[in-house]
Amino acid sequence: MARSHSVELSGKHSGLFTRFARWTSRATGSPYAFVAAVSVVLVWVISGPLFGFSDTWQLVINTGTTIVTFLMVFAIQASQNRDSEAIQVKLDELIRALEGAQNSLLDLEELEEEEIERLRRKYRDLAAEARASSRSDTGCPPAPK
Repeated sequence: MARSHSVELSGKHSGLFTRFARWTSRATGSPYAFVAAVSVVLVWVISGPLFGFSDTWQLVINTGTTIVTFLMVFAIQASQNRDSEAIQVKLDELIRALEGAQNSLLDLEELEEEEIERLRRKYRDLAAEARASSRSDTGCPPAPK
């Protein structure tokens, strides 16, 4: 089942980039990275009077944060894509393995948005019916609308 529409890197480069993206995502999501980022900003703010709050002083933080943000978008998105793909494969296996499950839902993420919304409404209605049935069975009052 073809799931990814991304351009694949070849062999060695792909593995290297995957490891780098995973490491970057973990490292930048840590409390240490947050403390480091706050420290950089504090050093920059404290150095303001030394540089007379000059245009160059402002340009340093603007350029630095822009470059870091630009690169992080790609590294974190690659990590997110990989995690999403892994979760989809796991969910597909659970659907496939459960007797009575609808195998037509295996590649749901490949459908158009309108079709997904139609299925979402169908399952929302089924859930509402199940809750209503459950409430009537237990004597609970109906849920407010």
